[in-house]
Amino acid sequence: MTTISGTPYYIAPEVLQEIYDEKCDIWSCGVILYIFLCGYPPFNGDNDTEIMKTVKKGIYDFPIEEWATVSKEAKELVSKMLKYDPKQRFSAKECLGHQWFKKNETLADNKISGNVINKLKKFKVILY
Repeated sequence: MTTISGTPYYIAPEVLQEIYDEKCDIWSCGVILYIFLCGYPPFNGDNDTEIMKTVKKGIYDFPIEEWATVSKEAKELVSKMLKYDPKQRFSAKECLGHQWFKKNETLADNKISGNVINKLKKFKVILY
């Protein structure tokens, strides 16, 4: 794969360099999991250019306000999915075998913070 394609919020840094494999999809899934857990993306900006700059840096955090109630296993899984170096990033098999999935086989029983739900409602991706 060598063509740049994707939505700025979800695109992996290596895609921007036009050298990537299936691990770029794990990155995108990690971004989606991050959003599901806190209500906003790990890499943000006021426009596509700013978002791409934050993606290229690959630096994100887990702000206390939203992440205090998120399990250490969930944070660990997100961290493994958002490893900057694709060689160190989890594979799909490793993700599905992670203890967070095993521990939370009945996700419907977990409660989602109202704050996260409100942020998810406000978060909109503009598709071109």
